[in-house]
Amino acid sequence: MTEAKSDIHLYTDQTANGIKISMLLEELGVPYKVTAIDISKNTQKEPWFLEINPNGRIPALTDTFTDGSPIRLFESGSIMQYLVDRYDTEHKVSYPRGTREYWEVNNWLFWQMGGLGPMQGQANHFARYAPEKIQYAIDRYQNETRRLYRVMETQLSKSTSGYLVGDKCTVADLACWGWVAGSNWAGVSLDDFPHLNAWLDRVLARPGVERGRHVPKKHTALENRHKTEEEMDKEAGKTRAWVQQSMAADAKK
Repeated sequence: MTEAKSDIHLYTDQTANGIKISMLLEELGVPYKVTAIDISKNTQKEPWFLEINPNGRIPALTDTFTDGSPIRLFESGSIMQYLVDRYDTEHKVSYPRGTREYWEVNNWLFWQMGGLGPMQGQANHFARYAPEKIQYAIDRYQNETRRLYRVMETQLSKSTSGYLVGDKCTVADLACWGWVAGSNWAGVSLDDFPHLNAWLDRVLARPGVERGRHVPKKHTALENRHKTEEEMDKEAGKTRAWVQQSMAADAKK
């Protein structure tokens, strides 16, 4: 089989949203370049990066479009849809456009973008990075994350393939995986979600996922399975000040 050609350049950091794209690219076998963005140094706020993503967030991606001119992509869901539409011609991790499965994959991709990511992100913030422990906020977002995990658990319990949609791993699974892998960091245990736990390991066993999750540096979220709350809080303390400084800087703009 001829290797797919591309001019893809991925700008990313080691986050749940960032690894979605590198895992997808590895699953597709599409060549790409990587520029590591150090969000702790606010590289994503520099003018050159804002030309690619005016929102100042990772991941972002550039490519040469079909008309021969550059194209920029930002927002991880949009990037995933672009890559699948253009490069997944064999439907390795997707279904043909217009099929029932195609729309079901879209359901779960948008569910992740609008629910799982934002809610678990807030659980991370209030449990790990807020300057004070606000129990109401911690409970609110951990409980909502747990509810969303239950939605996935129910879906997976009905699946004969062990994946979210149809008979194979799709971008829906890849979009969700990095968030579920970080469950312990959010303070949510997977002990009550056996199908979700099995799914986490099933997706992890895929060679493309294994390669992609370590872009642009080692993925360590799963190591939190073996850490205590005290150990994770101590680790969060290393970046807590940066989070507060970044919020203060954004508030001035």
